[in-house]
Amino acid sequence: MATPLAASPLVIAIDGPAASGKGTLARRLADYYHLPHLDTGLTYRAVAHMLLTKGWPLGDMPHAVEAANLVDLGRLDRTALSAHAVGEAASKVAVIAEVRRILVDKQRAFAARPSGAVLDGRDIGTVVCPHATVKLYVTASAEVRARRRLAEIEAKDGTGDFATILADIERRDERDMGRADSPLRPAADAHLLDTSEMDIEAAFLAARTIVDDIVATGSEA
Repeated sequence: MATPLAASPLVIAIDGPAASGKGTLARRLADYYHLPHLDTGLTYRAVAHMLLTKGWPLGDMPHAVEAANLVDLGRLDRTALSAHAVGEAASKVAVIAEVRRILVDKQRAFAARPSGAVLDGRDIGTVVCPHATVKLYVTASAEVRARRRLAEIEAKDGTGDFATILADIERRDERDMGRADSPLRPAADAHLLDTSEMDIEAAFLAARTIVDDIVATGSEA
């Protein structure tokens, strides 16, 4: 069983586009280093889910802000928030600057735990945790990500169309990378990890090597 590598807080920031594998990688690293994990995308999904449930328009700023203030990081239900419609809505809610401000404050508080933490999302290394110990930008080609998403759907006995999924991913990428507030992009000091030709085990080993090397170097400084 692994133990944390340093006495100081170890904060690992993981960014990347949809279906890049960043969430699975983040959970693996959190488990390995015994750190709490936050999928920050779920916080935006929680806001979107509340708006959809109450029948409020996604662009209704007062209600979106109210929902953001009510988000409890300790009560995020991944199963309920994983629906495709919620994800689509979340991507639209995420462009509201005041919603982002509220949720970023909550995410920063999570990262400020004495032990450190692992956070994954789309603006962790650039906005939420710019001083994170380790920054990773996990990516893969849109085609590979679409195949992964289709495989996930089929593994749950669902059905999907590759072309439709690919178009959806490309649309999400354009929206996330093109938004004015906190666009998806790698931090200047992030380590790029292209998982197009990696399975999760290979990606985990590559990420772990990066983390270990950075912590070891920092410990010697």
